[in-house]
Amino acid sequence: MIGTDQLIFRPSRRLSAGEVCWRISNAEARTWESGLEESAIGFGCMGLNFSYSHSLSKEDAIKLIRDAAERGVTFFDTAEVYGPFTNEEIVGEALAPIRDQVVIATKFGWKIDPATGKPLGMDSRPEHIREVAESSLKRLKVDVIDLLYQHRVDPEVPIEDVAGTVKDLIQQGKVKHFGLSEQARRPSAAPMQCSRSRRSRTNIRCGPAGRRRTEFFRCARNSASDWSPTALSARAS
Repeated sequence: MIGTDQLIFRPSRRLSAGEVCWRISNAEARTWESGLEESAIGFGCMGLNFSYSHSLSKEDAIKLIRDAAERGVTFFDTAEVYGPFTNEEIVGEALAPIRDQVVIATKFGWKIDPATGKPLGMDSRPEHIREVAESSLKRLKVDVIDLLYQHRVDPEVPIEDVAGTVKDLIQQGKVKHFGLSEQARRPSAAPMQCSRSRRSRTNIRCGPAGRRRTEFFRCARNSASDWSPTALSARAS
């Protein structure tokens, strides 16, 4: 995970442990306009026990997260849908001893079947956002979520309602910052989403004033023109 706009870059070759440590130690910390400060290289926790074919044991996952923190990583990214739910629990337990030294980001936006744990579609209704936030706080063992993302655009819920709900959570002291994740899956909608969210006067992190999170794969370069020069240069580093 590297670059401005939280660009996630998957290199064409596997990096050695020494190269990873060098990149972390030589990357400058960033402070966003909203005041959130983080390491330039963050730790995406999804693959610890979700999505990919191999999952780490809970003990190994916790050790890996703590090792990353010892090497200078301060930004850790998770979501309720990872697991589902268990990824947040691992992150919360791993970072509990150094909670005041790290930034924890998580996400809402999926409707999850309680019986199977499988996502059934998008759900960014205000009442659902509040439910997810309360559950994530418990699983992460924190009093406040540093950065809360909308995981995917929900076409059934206006972004103003989404941002307004997170704004209420910020005012209640349960969330510090709001971000948008994977907006590039609908690249034409991303600038509009960010602009409308900002007009809701939420601590939105999207682009220069906020946070837009997406993945950039070498095999999916068709949307490269949508990236800023800074983000595009980051993927080559």
